[in-house]
Amino acid sequence: MSAIYRGIIKAVDKFVPAGLQSTWSHPAGPKTIFFWAPTMKWCLVIAGIGDIARPAEKLSQFQSSALAATGLIWSRYSLVITPKNYNLFAVNVFVGATGLYQLYRIYKYQQSLKAQETK
Repeated sequence: MSAIYRGIIKAVDKFVPAGLQSTWSHPAGPKTIFFWAPTMKWCLVIAGIGDIARPAEKLSQFQSSALAATGLIWSRYSLVITPKNYNLFAVNVFVGATGLYQLYRIYKYQQSLKAQETK
């Protein structure tokens, strides 16, 4: 499989404009897994944004906590590794933010239930 991938990259190399060569050939650029893994991780962000429409009572506190924690941890990691991977940083900031927002929604929902019980 990697031979096929290398062949595709070699063919595409010829068509990359000179102004984009530094990005294309970067150690965390599109020629490496360090680009494609975070790019695919944006699907988690899309799913998290999709969950905003979901009622708070249907959200998982454990899942949202896990997403928030991994987003924050990996955001830090992406800035201390060599080469710095800003794509990984950006996606993890958004994963963490969506997780934190869902936790906030769960918290507000639980507080509203407690307020209704005390009435």
